[in-house]
Amino acid sequence: MGETAKGQREWRLDLLNSAFLTGTPVLAIVGLIWYSITVGISWVEPIIFIGMYLASGLSITAGYHRLFSHRTHKAAWPLRLFYALFGAAAFQNSAIKWCSDHRRHHSKTDTGEDPYSVTHGFFWAHMGWVMVDEGDDNIEKVEDLQNDPILAWQERNIFKIGFVIGILFPAFLGYLFIGGWAGFFGGMIWGGFLRLVLVHHGTFLINSAAHVWGSQPYSKENTSKDSPVLSLFTFGEGYHNFHHTFQADYRNGHKWHHWDPSKWWIKSFSLIKMTSELHKIPKRTIESQRMKTKFEEIRSELEGQDLDVYNESFIECFKRYRAGFKELSARRAEYKETKRSMRKEAWLEKKEQLKANVKECKARLAEIRKEFNDIFASMKNATPA
Repeated sequence: MGETAKGQREWRLDLLNSAFLTGTPVLAIVGLIWYSITVGISWVEPIIFIGMYLASGLSITAGYHRLFSHRTHKAAWPLRLFYALFGAAAFQNSAIKWCSDHRRHHSKTDTGEDPYSVTHGFFWAHMGWVMVDEGDDNIEKVEDLQNDPILAWQERNIFKIGFVIGILFPAFLGYLFIGGWAGFFGGMIWGGFLRLVLVHHGTFLINSAAHVWGSQPYSKENTSKDSPVLSLFTFGEGYHNFHHTFQADYRNGHKWHHWDPSKWWIKSFSLIKMTSELHKIPKRTIESQRMKTKFEEIRSELEGQDLDVYNESFIECFKRYRAGFKELSARRAEYKETKRSMRKEAWLEKKEQLKANVKECKARLAEIRKEFNDIFASMKNATPA
């Protein structure tokens, strides 16, 4: 990619990347048809596919993305090694290069310096940016990752590791559990090529679809969108507006019912001390940001009208909302500390009063939320048709 004399972009096709991205779907489809006709399908091939799909997909979302790119938590070396091996099997470049691109995407979102900005079009954000030659590796702001010996080793051997773990390993599993060369090719087709294509496009959808379709409940400063449907195909990465707003949170789907296998994976490993220091944005911060975004959205529709009354009401309500969350946290902490420090008999006497204090705080917050909704309703009624 370069600049012409008139300042327009000049694209140079990367033949290797282009051939790989267009060739692997063909290999997967043709191979799947050939194998199904000539050999048939047992229960083993789908198991190999699922295992490789989960291992490589989670290595990208939980490993490359949430651990290495955003440092949302810490992980023990066996887990980091797992991510390095099966992240290479996803054939999305080394963790160091991937994270360099991704950190630039967050710091330069929707600008000319965003490596996969959707402002250049859906196809460009989805996979077009990988199919052009940038002229240099452009690796920056990843010194912390370059100092990790596991990632430095992966960087030096990325294509060897990718071929061994991403292609030969599932083929070996097929040879071992299905039998013979037929099983070898079955494992390669199902756990290698088919899995690779689906993991590729699952990741690509976050760069493209998650910046086009969905809602923006937390911020409208960039094109990122929340899409629960997209999360079903991307290990929970579809809550992208939340992620762009709160990059340090190890969750993308922050509510318990949000479909986010990556957060469950990370949380599960914390139970056996393989992950630690899982960072969560406080609920009061998340809800406050949501309220501010909604207020700004409605206010932008009221151009030319007197907004002082709404501004004053919102600010006053917002202050009480933050104070209410602070009090709720203090009451919860009081409950836990009292339970920990008191004898059982004394605790039973205090328990109901402390629970009532917490319940009272929650009730006040519910009242303030209703006030917010009243303000928003009043503003919408004032919105010109």
